[in-house]
Amino acid sequence: MKISALLSFFALLILSALPAHAMSPNEKLVYDVSWTGIKAGVTTQELNTKGNELHIVTTTRSTPWLDTFFRVEDRAESVVVRGSGDRFGFPKYFRNKISEGSHRRLKEARFDQQKLKVESKDLLHKTQRVDDISATTYDPLSIVYYVRTLDLVPGRSLFVDIYDCKKLWNTEVKVLKREEIDTPVGHFKTIVVQPMMKADGFFARTGEVKVWLTDDALKIPVMVSTKVKIGKIKAVLTGGSYWPQAATKAD
Repeated sequence: MKISALLSFFALLILSALPAHAMSPNEKLVYDVSWTGIKAGVTTQELNTKGNELHIVTTTRSTPWLDTFFRVEDRAESVVVRGSGDRFGFPKYFRNKISEGSHRRLKEARFDQQKLKVESKDLLHKTQRVDDISATTYDPLSIVYYVRTLDLVPGRSLFVDIYDCKKLWNTEVKVLKREEIDTPVGHFKTIVVQPMMKADGFFARTGEVKVWLTDDALKIPVMVSTKVKIGKIKAVLTGGSYWPQAATKAD
């Protein structure tokens, strides 16, 4: 089982998603990532608004016991140009740095919304490429924000375009059900969604992935889980300067 790959996967899933009109200018979310009940890492996501841009940074670091034989220290960042009115916006820049044991990856992508092109670079192997994109293409971080501005109805699916510095993927996201759950930060009414991952690396199909989002306008992810060959990996929101007063908790 590749714990490091799953830690990176969670780092790209568990992001706060706020509609454009409700976006907080600064935000921080912290998650504990565990394997079969044992804490294996911490994921932190921070959002800062700078003018008409959203700057998102996500880091994942392994705990000391995992460091002794497989250190994980990953970082991903995205810059999104905010749209006007109800339009979410579009990605401008994406960078992904992975350091997992002896494995290294450093890639970046620059999006041209006018020409519907994206130039991506592998900074370690000194290669680059240019690919076509759709008008609704997002990178692996900004796509999560976009999805959570949409109306999520249990029993329905939605499809999103994701560019991962290698290929453009049209990915199905199933909206499964409503469910109430307990977390370290409270008891919440949630909507459960299941991304049907196809891409390589952090968007690989590692198992049955489910994400619990608060059942309100903000759709804050409070838990993520996936089944693996041995046990289950789970990421749960534990803190940060994150909780708007408008968030709905179950009675």
